[in-house]
Amino acid sequence: MEILEPSLLQYAEEHTSPEDQLLYSINRDTHAKVMMPRMLSGHLQGKVLAMISHMVKPKSILEIGTYTGYSAICLAAGLQDGGKLITLDINEELESMVRNNIQHAGLTDKIDYRIGNALEIIKTINETFDLVFIDADKENYNKYYDLVFDKVTLGGFLLADNVLWSGKVLDAKPDKDTRAIKAFNKKVQDDPRVENVLLPIRDGIMLVRKTSL
Repeated sequence: MEILEPSLLQYAEEHTSPEDQLLYSINRDTHAKVMMPRMLSGHLQGKVLAMISHMVKPKSILEIGTYTGYSAICLAAGLQDGGKLITLDINEELESMVRNNIQHAGLTDKIDYRIGNALEIIKTINETFDLVFIDADKENYNKYYDLVFDKVTLGGFLLADNVLWSGKVLDAKPDKDTRAIKAFNKKVQDDPRVENVLLPIRDGIMLVRKTSL
C-alpha cells in the first residue's frame, strides 16, 4: 500500500509535524482492535488532509468512508468557524468507537456522522461542499464522483484515496477493484470541468479542483 520504500517513508514522517496525542491513540487503537487497519489514513496522509483543509478553509466538507474517524478529524481541522463536516459510513460495528473518537476530539458539534449506504444518503443531501473526500468501496468511485459533483462549489476541491491501489494500476491483467480505480482515474483525467493532479502519497491521492459547472 505504501509507494515509498519504508526508510524513505520513515524519513518523510520524521520531517512532518507529529501526530497529536488523540490521533496517535486512534492510530494505535485501530491497529490493535480493528480489522484491516491499513485502511486508516495515518500520520503522513492525515497531515496532508489537514494541510489541504487549512488551505481551502472550507465551510462544508463531505467525507465518504469514515472508518474509525481519523481522516474526518484531520479534515475538520481547517473548517471555518461554524463549519460542518458530514461523514458517511456503512459499518455499524465501528459506530461506538467513531463517536467516542469524535467526542474526544471536541468535534461533536462540527462532525455529522451518518451510518448507511452512501449512494442513497448522498441523494438526500441538498447542501453544497467546498471539499469532498472519497475513501470508500472502490467499485463505486465513479458513482460517488457523479453524485457529488454538482454538490461541489465552483472552485471547490475533491479528493479520492487509493488511486494507485498498491501499484496495481500498472498491472496488465487488473482485478475488479483495480479496474474500477483505473476507470475512475480516467474519468477524472478526461473531465473537462476539472483540473487534477495525482499525488503519489501513501496509496495515491487524486486532487481535483472544479473549474466549471
